[in-house]
Amino acid sequence: MTTDNAPAPAPAPAPAPAPENEPAGDAGTPPLAPVWRPNAPDGAAASATVHHQQLATGLSLPTGAPLTVHLTARPTGTGHGRPVAAVAPAGDGAVLVEVRAAAGAGATVRAEWRVPCLGATAFWTPDTDASRWLPPSWIAPRTVSLALGAPVVSLVGTGDRALCTAAAAEGVAPVRVGAGVVEETDEFAFTFEQELAPGGPPLRLRIDVGGRHFAATLRSVTDWWAEGLDRPWTAPAARMPAYSTWYSLHQNVDAAVVERQAALAAAVGCESIIVDDGWQTTDRARGYGHCGDWEPNPAAFPDPAAHVAEVHRTGLAYLLWYALPFIGRHNEAWDRFKGMILREAPRLEAAVLDPRHPEVRTHLIEKVARAVEEWHMDGLKLDFIDQFAVADPPPAPAGADRATVHEGVLQLLADLDAHLRRSRPDVIVEHRQPYVSPGLWPYATMVRATDCPLSPAENRQRTVDCRLTAGPLAVHADMITWHPAETPEAIAVHLVNALFSVPQISVDLAVQSRDQLAALRFWLGVSRRYADVLQLGDLEPARPDLGYPLVRAGDGHTTVVARYAPLPVVLPERNGGDGPRTVLVANADADPVVLLSASRPEPVRVRIQDCRGEILSDAGLGLVEGVNPVTVPTGGLLTVTRGD
Repeated sequence: MTTDNAPAPAPAPAPAPAPENEPAGDAGTPPLAPVWRPNAPDGAAASATVHHQQLATGLSLPTGAPLTVHLTARPTGTGHGRPVAAVAPAGDGAVLVEVRAAAGAGATVRAEWRVPCLGATAFWTPDTDASRWLPPSWIAPRTVSLALGAPVVSLVGTGDRALCTAAAAEGVAPVRVGAGVVEETDEFAFTFEQELAPGGPPLRLRIDVGGRHFAATLRSVTDWWAEGLDRPWTAPAARMPAYSTWYSLHQNVDAAVVERQAALAAAVGCESIIVDDGWQTTDRARGYGHCGDWEPNPAAFPDPAAHVAEVHRTGLAYLLWYALPFIGRHNEAWDRFKGMILREAPRLEAAVLDPRHPEVRTHLIEKVARAVEEWHMDGLKLDFIDQFAVADPPPAPAGADRATVHEGVLQLLADLDAHLRRSRPDVIVEHRQPYVSPGLWPYATMVRATDCPLSPAENRQRTVDCRLTAGPLAVHADMITWHPAETPEAIAVHLVNALFSVPQISVDLAVQSRDQLAALRFWLGVSRRYADVLQLGDLEPARPDLGYPLVRAGDGHTTVVARYAPLPVVLPERNGGDGPRTVLVANADADPVVLLSASRPEPVRVRIQDCRGEILSDAGLGLVEGVNPVTVPTGGLLTVTRGD
């Protein structure tokens, strides 16, 4: 691993005998290697206390060379024993690497390896903000933890095949993930670094060079993360369209306005409403100075329980927003907790609470649980969890019962979850990018894409990225909003860009035109009818380097393809009665000519609907082998039905 503007590491020299002060190791243990540091000359002496080791993985790279993992262990205490490493095959061109601290000897362990850059097109991470371009190896690594990101990356090549997908199992403690092009050798280097304590969790890695579609390799990662995980049941409403008050009302919420929008949302196909910031304050300045007491604004919500009951009569579930980490300057709790903070945020008129304090956790749990226990809400929107992930947090203060911030966050979320589920086992809890760690899965129901108002392409990329590593969680789009004068076709395009997630709607439904509502109702109906395949089917997005211009999902019976650029749509193979019987093609591109590519002649039935769901044609069509042009208007839907 190197720093900014430093030269990239040179290839590791051949294994050398262990230094004199090191044991030779048991039979079968890989020998220690010389130091793997930038531009080190062959034969350079290894440090007496820093241990270096080469692990043979048994995997072969496209060049025929073996893939070797280089381990570096720097002691973090008085012990100097060498960590214990093992490699096990995982099938499909993948291996599992495990490194444990030696008895009585903590260490910072870094695992490094390289693959040749042959046809590399994109570098995928869970961070949508990150460029898909290939970074140089000297950039600073990402630090991911329970509250920020996920420890997984993928180098993607031509044909969307993964040249190497790698992930760490640690979902709570910080892991430093580095990757980039080695300019001197035209290779791509990967590094994962983790602190190991004697008897503590090991560094566990999954390295996949099997060459499958990158989405398939990421599914294997999420399956690996989910092994042995006991998750609560997910309420059905979490996978159905939702209405959010944020973009439509911002902080201008009260009981009457919310109840009116809830009734209108139920009529177009939503099954839940999320009331965002503003319910706890009369202030409308968009700061967080009024967070922390979490008492309803009595003028706007004089009787929260009665208000929730009224919303429930519309048929909607009710979720309430909390900016969990913030304590605002204009709250009574400020004086009580101003000495128990991680950092101040003057621009926001707030500070980030320190969850290592039991008093902080108790206060937050008691305040937040009221929404479910006293007001009978169905769930919570827990916002800004990533704000707990401060850089260089202060040492654990007096009175703290957790040594690290991530341990405090984990305890807070686990205790809150247990508290809520005692009164409501099917409670719904929304988290948000960028806190997407698998360590959060037991305490969340759904994860929402980060704010990207009026940006359908970004919403598409964010939701697809979330889907690829969200595991069991329902993935929600950022709230979909539009200008009051927007066309029905453009509204449909917004909805199609969020098709492979749960749509959240945030417009004033009372002022929408008949055509706008028709487009909304139609596409929410598609989301509801095909929820299983859209949200739970095998997802296969194309060309991450181009922002996923074509995305498909399938479950063996139905395939849904969304087209965001003028690209041909390849119909899935069907042998006899096997294979998808129904193929849906949603057209979000301005070009209405959809080219269906068929591998053989086939009679099918084709139905074409416009953005409002109006049927333009419904007739038989004899597909020919090769390209078959079909006209589908922008925002429209093509349904191809095949015979048995």
